[in-house]
Amino acid sequence: MDSINQETLTWTLWIVGVLVCIIFYKFILRFFFGMVIVPEDRIGLVTKKFVLFGANKELPDGHIIATKGEAGYQAHSLAPGLYFWKWIWQYEITMQPFIIVPTGQIGLVLANDGVELETGRILARKVECDTFQDASAFMNGGGRKGRQSALIPPGSYRINTFLFAIEIVDMTNVPENGVGIVTTLEGQPLDEGQIAGKIIPSHNRYQDADTFLNNNGYKGLQEQVILAGSYFLNPWFVRVEIVKMTEIPIGYVGVVISYVGADGVDLSGTEFKHGNIVAKGQKGVWAEALGPGKYPINPYIMKVELVPTTNLVLNWASARTESHMLDKNLSTITVRSKDGFTFNLDVSQIIHIPTYEAPKVIARFGNMANLVTQVLEPTIGNYFRNSAQDADVIDFLKSRKERQESAKQHIGEVLEQYNVFGVDTLIGDIIPPETLMKTLTDRKLAEEQKVTYDTQMKAQETRRTLEKETAVAEMQKELVKADQGVVIAEKIADASVKKATGDANGIRIQSTAEGERLRILATGEAEKIRLLAEADSQKIKLIADAEAERIAKTGNAEAEKILAIGKSNAESYKLSVEAMGGDNFTQLKITESLGMNNVKVIPEVLITGGNDSPNGPISGLLGLELMKELGKRIREGNQDKKE
Repeated sequence: MDSINQETLTWTLWIVGVLVCIIFYKFILRFFFGMVIVPEDRIGLVTKKFVLFGANKELPDGHIIATKGEAGYQAHSLAPGLYFWKWIWQYEITMQPFIIVPTGQIGLVLANDGVELETGRILARKVECDTFQDASAFMNGGGRKGRQSALIPPGSYRINTFLFAIEIVDMTNVPENGVGIVTTLEGQPLDEGQIAGKIIPSHNRYQDADTFLNNNGYKGLQEQVILAGSYFLNPWFVRVEIVKMTEIPIGYVGVVISYVGADGVDLSGTEFKHGNIVAKGQKGVWAEALGPGKYPINPYIMKVELVPTTNLVLNWASARTESHMLDKNLSTITVRSKDGFTFNLDVSQIIHIPTYEAPKVIARFGNMANLVTQVLEPTIGNYFRNSAQDADVIDFLKSRKERQESAKQHIGEVLEQYNVFGVDTLIGDIIPPETLMKTLTDRKLAEEQKVTYDTQMKAQETRRTLEKETAVAEMQKELVKADQGVVIAEKIADASVKKATGDANGIRIQSTAEGERLRILATGEAEKIRLLAEADSQKIKLIADAEAERIAKTGNAEAEKILAIGKSNAESYKLSVEAMGGDNFTQLKITESLGMNNVKVIPEVLITGGNDSPNGPISGLLGLELMKELGKRIREGNQDKKE
């Protein structure tokens, strides 16, 4: 029984021992064998707690990383794997994940130990240490404390974080049509008189800071720029400002004013005394202008002035400005005339600057705005002010074309002295004083009214002549009718006389025939009736004679009556003519005839007027004049009849 219990206890102890070993194997292995297992995605950072014996027991002053086995943080780290003799009572192993720098980013390194930085420097120079994965090589190779000039590109790294602190930042990106303006924070001081560091070769667009610094690169603003792309730039070494490319549009050239470079030889010639024009790359105004396009210009060391090479229009008008905006401050020109009136006029000036003259214009004035304010504005303004003082406002308005041609010639000669060609000068709106304009308007209206009145008068005179001729024609018809009436009356009287004579003769012939017949009858019948027949014949004869006598006397009396009336009228007309005059009497008879026949002599619309009307005198004499004309026409008609 005892043996069975003893065996059971033994197995139990073995089982417990195995379980304890399984559970505490790491501790046991570490305690008894100093075994350490570093996983694949980790590194082991070693801290040595003490040193029992030897020369390197303690770290040198000012250091925290042990490179020779001193107690403290060890420079050497444990890569993934199995290690022995790292006793738990002497070493502390800290598992540290790999340092991962993602794509599009970089790692900045700050060393916590190393040699002190040189005075005046802010970055420690690069030391070969396998991208900071070999801490011992860094420490033994003279690595310095602080910010490092070298950086870590994207990837995974076994870096001892006891020695190095890693900061992950984005890469530097320069967009399309952009320019990176670089300012370095480390390097040699700029030479006196310089505003930017000279171009240093072979530093791969500032990505190799150590090459830049080792080649005596300058601290501060740099002449060299970086273009579109992504760059491994250490922000502790450089700062980049993104600006747009300098664009020179079509129709312009860019004159470069460089603030850096060597002092060059003046290329402008002896006649040009307004500034130096130098070759490309030298300090000053470049003789070669940039054509249309995009250029990676550093605006802090170069200035590009745009100069239009097409015809440029400038308006001296308050309400009109061109797209180039060079005339935005120009306004309508106010001038004073010889007769003391102040008036405004708009002017447009067209100029042209050839490409080869553009550098001279910029060297003389600095920019196009100064050309406008210093030359064009005073030249054109003073010319028109002087021109206006020599003429009255009205004369100025009338001679606009001549003054425009004169201004073009004068201003063109002045601008030629400034390397600018005057294409044309145009006078726009001329705005005379309101009071003068009212006077001119009233005068013009009066002149137009006078012309209108003259035209109306001529029309009325024509109408009056027409009415007069019409009236004369109508009256002439009536006069002819009256004259024919007189002739007809005379004819009727003559016919009456002739008829009476004819009737008497007829009766006489008829009586004779009847007598003859009776005589024959009387002869044939009997003698007894002869006496009766003779008596009857005598009776009839007497009757016929009496009737004939009556008819003759009646006709003679009628004729004598007509003749007497005619003579009486003739005598009356003769006396009237002697008393009134021939023309007045004719007019009187015409008037009477017109009145008896209801003939309209005066038109229904008659030009009349008062004392102030220009037709007043005509209204009083119109009737008399009309009567004279009608009388004249009647006399001419009567004369034609007589002929």
